[in-house]
Amino acid sequence: MKQWPKPTSPTYIRSFLGLAGYYRRFVEGFSSIASPLTKLTQKKVKFQWSGDCEKCFAELKTRLTTAPVLTLPDGSDGYVIYCDASRVGLGCLLMHRDKVIAYASRQLKMHEKNYPTHDLELAVVVFALKILRHYLYGVHVDVFTDHKSLQYVFTQKELNLC
Repeated sequence: MKQWPKPTSPTYIRSFLGLAGYYRRFVEGFSSIASPLTKLTQKKVKFQWSGDCEKCFAELKTRLTTAPVLTLPDGSDGYVIYCDASRVGLGCLLMHRDKVIAYASRQLKMHEKNYPTHDLELAVVVFALKILRHYLYGVHVDVFTDHKSLQYVFTQKELNLC
């Protein structure tokens, strides 16, 4: 990974991001870091390698080749998920006993950028539960979000969806 040459086309960027994406769960803020590279893979964008691209390429290589401080999952006490959304992306963090187990993040799709804040905050909770589901089966999970309007949803034993 450290010896990976500088990409010279969108195909090479896709190849690098494909490999790097396999480990995205262990890199905090992966989608934010990879954003300039991801933009170069779009069809109507002219391939032009910039200093920003070089910086994020080097940052991803560094983060993928250094050991993160993560803990092994042990569901005995349950887990805690911290979620947050912004106008750029969704991000969450799975923790156990104040130690990080996994990170998850993604950029917003074009249509999601028009969503109101409460929809984005709910979308990040759904995203977190979907992406981290294999850790969560059969254990107690606390989900924390910073949005007040979602607190109502979490306090209800049964929601009327009609």
